[in-house]
Amino acid sequence: MEKRKYEIDETLAGTRVDKVLTDLLEVSRKRVKDLIDEEHVLVNGKCPKASQKVFLNDILEVEIPPVEDLEVKPEDIPLDIVFEDKDVIVINKPKGMVVHPAPGHYSGTLVNALLYHCTDLSGINGVVRPGIVHRIDKDTSGLLVVAKNDEAHASLSEQLSNKTCKREYLAIVHHPFSHDHGTINAPIGRDPKDRQKMTVTATNSKEAVTHFEVIENFANYSYIKCQLETGRTHQIRVHMSFIEHPIAGDPKYAYRKTIPTQNGQLLHAYHLEFDHPRTHEKMSFTVDLEEEFASVLKQLQEGSF
Repeated sequence: MEKRKYEIDETLAGTRVDKVLTDLLEVSRKRVKDLIDEEHVLVNGKCPKASQKVFLNDILEVEIPPVEDLEVKPEDIPLDIVFEDKDVIVINKPKGMVVHPAPGHYSGTLVNALLYHCTDLSGINGVVRPGIVHRIDKDTSGLLVVAKNDEAHASLSEQLSNKTCKREYLAIVHHPFSHDHGTINAPIGRDPKDRQKMTVTATNSKEAVTHFEVIENFANYSYIKCQLETGRTHQIRVHMSFIEHPIAGDPKYAYRKTIPTQNGQLLHAYHLEFDHPRTHEKMSFTVDLEEEFASVLKQLQEGSF
């Protein structure tokens, strides 16, 4: 991985860090944004926001990962399509399916399936993530919306940014609650001890807000509904672990002794609302629990766990 280091002089002082890097590296603003979001950029040793300004004598460091010549191929993988028109496609993603190609998962992803099914996905996120506006984790099941053109992508991204897109999840978590609802407002960033995990931290983090409501308490677990106000990586999983109610079956954030599952955490994106990017009609979708989640819930209700 190439590393570069710059000391800010008078000609660059007072300029946004993304503008400085766009000029210095001679790459697109989108490429610079990705480098910042993936924490490959430091200003005086700390991860900056793209809008942060740099000043005289600041030290700007950037890591440039090698560009992979990756061809994402269409694959004939069945999709559970909840809704589709010429602008958007709403998918009920099964547990175990990765959303977009990444190291270790170059085939069998939702993107591979979408490329086979669609010929007109938005190109804003590039060849690896065409049409992908938001994502859900590999072992989280449920709803996500994909953009089929750039106009739809821009509209949906704006709705996510403005927090007008409603995303609700169902989860089974450890321990019953003594209260019936709550809000977790705790910033999330990369775990410095384990780069594969996220954690609640005040260092190099971003705002994260999760609302939750208790549906049913059991002896050792609880069945809850969560609504995302922000969309950080692993947000619900990290937040529920932070308040000592980790999601059952979660291999990263739950206890070692948890409900055994075939495919990780019992977390399901069951409800999605957004304004249609062309007609501005309110779109609302709800899907049933996936099979394993429904089975575990039934066993809890029968007192088996």
